[in-house]
Amino acid sequence: MRPSRSGKRALVKAAVAAAAIASLASAAASAGPMAPDRRDDLMNLLVQDCGSCHGLTMKGGLGPGLLPADLDGKPTDGLAEIILDGVPGTPMPPWRPFLAPAEAAWMVERLKEGLQ
Repeated sequence: MRPSRSGKRALVKAAVAAAAIASLASAAASAGPMAPDRRDDLMNLLVQDCGSCHGLTMKGGLGPGLLPADLDGKPTDGLAEIILDGVPGTPMPPWRPFLAPAEAAWMVERLKEGLQ
């Protein structure tokens, strides 16, 4: 039996996510100031991986919107914990194995500023 078209898309998405995770995993454990390459990796993660569920324009989709107005008044540390630990019972996965807490907080700050 051949996989359906939606099954093939799911496999491609899973392969892309796995590649992104692999590239992030080695850098997550490093300490100190964030290197420009790492910032680029995290911005790519925000746009591509987060955007695959939250919408490429961050207006929402499978997950809620992540525009500055959506995040207004929400604490950075609380949002970073959601990134790191995911949300049980939802499609939001935990990223703690691949991101340091400071990196998750940096990502939240970029979202609060609005992605360009």
